[in-house]
Amino acid sequence: MNNFLSAKQAEFEAVSDFFKRDIATLRTGRANPAVLDGLQVEAYGVMNPLNAVANIAVADARSITVSPWDKGVSKAVEKAIIEADLGFGVVNEGDKIRLSVPSLTEENRRDIVKKLNEKMEKTRISLRQLREEVKTKIEQAEADKEISEDEKFRAMKELDEFVAKKNEEIKEARDRREKDIMEI
Repeated sequence: MNNFLSAKQAEFEAVSDFFKRDIATLRTGRANPAVLDGLQVEAYGVMNPLNAVANIAVADARSITVSPWDKGVSKAVEKAIIEADLGFGVVNEGDKIRLSVPSLTEENRRDIVKKLNEKMEKTRISLRQLREEVKTKIEQAEADKEISEDEKFRAMKELDEFVAKKNEEIKEARDRREKDIMEI
């Protein structure tokens, strides 16, 4: 791997990893605790991530249980889940909160796939921007006579192959997620 590409490789990986975490939060027809990632709860006078104040578990294919560690924050957890408007049925059972995951309609599934495609396109834009940064550095190095024209073309080819591989990786992750979403 050339120096120009290896200098930005961590950023390419970060973009790819963010996309994979981001699409994990999209709803499917099954209970998935990842949809609660990023949910903030006001507890002890400050905003906390839900997983910092409660245990999140999948009870079965259609329900998630959220068990606050401190019963005093139970109402705040319930309120945060309701305000997030995730489309779940919320039942406070005292010591835990049960979320029932309703079945997705065909229209809901199509809307979620549309969001998935938008997230993929944003990720591809980020990859293109990183590619342009690396490409500019390669061209500048050639203009400054730091590398030869042959080295420039080799580095450009390697960059294009690397970006194509990243795009394929993102497309595969998107396809797997779409399959999960469309599965009845």
